[in-house]
Amino acid sequence: MLKNYLKIAWRNLWRNKVFSFINVMGLTIGLTACFFIFLYVRFELSYDKFHSKGDRIYRVICDIKTPSEMIKSGSTPWPFGPDMQHDFPEVEAFTRFSGANLLVKKGNLSFQEEHSLFADSSLFRVFDFKLIYGNPATALKEVNSVVLSKTAVKKYFGDTDPVGQTVQLTGALVPATITGVMEDMPQNSQIKADMLVSMSTLVSMNPRIDKAWGNFGANTFLLLKPNADPAALTAKFPDFVERHNGDERRKAKMFYTVLLQPLEQIYLHSDRDSFENGSITNVYIFSIIAIFILFIACINFINLTTARSVERAKEIGIRKVVGATRVELIRQFIGECVLLCLMAFVFTVVLFVALLPSFNLLAGKTVSTGLFANAWYIGALLAAAVGIGLLAGVYPALVLSSFKPVTVLKGRFSTGTKGIFLRKGLVVTQFAISIALITGTIVVYLQMHYVHSKDLGFNKDQVLVIDTHGDPAKHTFRTSIEDIPKVNSVTISSGIPGGETNGAYSEIQNKQGDMQVANLDLYSVDYNFLQQYKMKIVAGRGFSRDYGSDSSHALVINEAAAKLFGYATPDEAIGRGYRQWGHEGTIIGVVKDFHFRSLQQDIKPLTIRMEPQDCEVVSVNVAPGELSGTIAAIERKWRTLMPNRPFSYYFLDEFFDRQYRTEERFGKLFFNFALLAIIISCLGLLGLASYSAMQRTREIGIRKVMGASVTDIVNLLSKEFLKLVLISFVIATPVAWYFMHKWLQVFAYRISIGWWVFAVSGIIAGIIAIGTISYQALKAALADPVKSMRAE
Repeated sequence: MLKNYLKIAWRNLWRNKVFSFINVMGLTIGLTACFFIFLYVRFELSYDKFHSKGDRIYRVICDIKTPSEMIKSGSTPWPFGPDMQHDFPEVEAFTRFSGANLLVKKGNLSFQEEHSLFADSSLFRVFDFKLIYGNPATALKEVNSVVLSKTAVKKYFGDTDPVGQTVQLTGALVPATITGVMEDMPQNSQIKADMLVSMSTLVSMNPRIDKAWGNFGANTFLLLKPNADPAALTAKFPDFVERHNGDERRKAKMFYTVLLQPLEQIYLHSDRDSFENGSITNVYIFSIIAIFILFIACINFINLTTARSVERAKEIGIRKVVGATRVELIRQFIGECVLLCLMAFVFTVVLFVALLPSFNLLAGKTVSTGLFANAWYIGALLAAAVGIGLLAGVYPALVLSSFKPVTVLKGRFSTGTKGIFLRKGLVVTQFAISIALITGTIVVYLQMHYVHSKDLGFNKDQVLVIDTHGDPAKHTFRTSIEDIPKVNSVTISSGIPGGETNGAYSEIQNKQGDMQVANLDLYSVDYNFLQQYKMKIVAGRGFSRDYGSDSSHALVINEAAAKLFGYATPDEAIGRGYRQWGHEGTIIGVVKDFHFRSLQQDIKPLTIRMEPQDCEVVSVNVAPGELSGTIAAIERKWRTLMPNRPFSYYFLDEFFDRQYRTEERFGKLFFNFALLAIIISCLGLLGLASYSAMQRTREIGIRKVMGASVTDIVNLLSKEFLKLVLISFVIATPVAWYFMHKWLQVFAYRISIGWWVFAVSGIIAGIIAIGTISYQALKAALADPVKSMRAE
């Protein structure tokens, strides 16, 4: 019986090659796209899930309230970890991280290890980072102890055993001992580092740091004991803060609420700085797209199968007459569906293997190393294919097996209005989804074009940035490159737009004359900073060598800071007093607001002060042309003055745009999946158009004999489908607006979704529909009417 089913199914599929091809290709594309999305979503949801104690690990976070603002901080004061373990029996262990970014030298090799962290010795007790060599309990205990990843070991030591050997750290070239080797940290870990340096090393460099309650520089994680109640522990934090830091907080007029954030929620749900952030919104959007794509593929299958029901009516009637039961027919048709899906499964495997490297590149991470990396991947994909075959085949099987043999054998069979309305409804659903995805693609493109083209309030073109990492020769280097041809100007500062800024406890005189406390962003700069970045002074003046007090007593603020302290106009802030980190003086100028962070954030209050010792980043404005020669000349100066430090640079415009990498990748993925959904929809429409033309062959022949032109015939066959596209457009427009409006909320500065976006989406969908059906329409319109009238 099974052999007979398979033989009939294969003959039927082979007899109708076009419809079979369309069905198989639609299912193949749908399965491939959904499987890629499944792997991407699964990878995003898997962040930090590999830690065996993950359900007991919490990050300590703070909501800091000043008289002027609320700051959501992902970091804590340094003493939090040790004092919490001492005060609360619920805490089994703690560990802290802090960015290191150290210069590391081994023989003739030297690297600026940007992916390095200071970490407590309890790191391997809290987290499941695998240590290959070394003792997890002591590897990060002693001063100047270092643990390297396998990748870093290869870089410094090749294939030799590094444990017990030494490297030299930072500008002072302090010898540090390799005490362990760890596996490379997983890609689905927020915490990533190629080098871990013992926290005791940092303490030896800064002995007061463990008592610095005002320094929010530590990322603190707690491992709670089994059955400990996080909510009950959080309720004890106000007394804890009051006991240890109450007087200082009141004096500084800074108050903070301490909270616990589960480790497994940080990556996708955090609203504050972290090691790495994802987006739960993007996960939801891609999950919905996967469902839509799969739904579209199933719609194609159901539509094409039921549309061809007339052709199989006599077959079904004869088989029923000779004794076939409805159950046997249902099995037969579901078997055909499953066979189609199994064929699609085979093509999906081939397509997946071919496209996986490109998809990993597009996603910006290795979401999968291969289809055969996990055995259950093949099983899951096969189960999905068979499941789709069963589910998508049920309705066609029930419809086809319900035909009455007497009716169909007499030639009086008709598909009925219910079947026609169902097919039209499915086409409407299909194109509504496609139009919504087209709209989403346009909105994402427009928003990304907006963030890349918006006037940021400063010059970021032709700016070469070199981080000296605080090398003692930084100012000499800065001066030495000024005379290089093609170098227009040079400045040195503590940071650049798009990069990190210091947070400074500040007291600034407000409109009422009182000293108002706020934690403000701070750039330490030299005299050239404002001029080179072409920042506009809207009140007062910038820094000038003509005023001797500017080097120690002058402050420039932005418009946002002026508004924060109650000034109606920037001019009112000029001459007001300030105190900041042991410095005091007056405000000499107000700079026009510029975007020193991404457009996802509002422009925050900013202070700019002359502080040469805190300046580390050299910005070079270079003239166009002969860029490689200019960079080579700068590098020669670097190697003369800082021979132990590797030379590296980047361009400011590229650096600033890196802030949107997540959104850029989202946009590219969104576009590609939307394109696949549209292709599947077009395959379905092509099949239906072909079937519609075939069903109306005789009608077309009669119309041509009666004088209908080719244009009339094409319009006849096209207008029915264009009506369906129009209905789809009406349905898709409000849905697309809602979801894209939600997505745009990520950006503080964003486009408005104009009516024309939806109009363009509808026109594109209409053009796609016309292009899809035009071939079949023209083919039918150009057919010989004599042959057409003989067809039935």
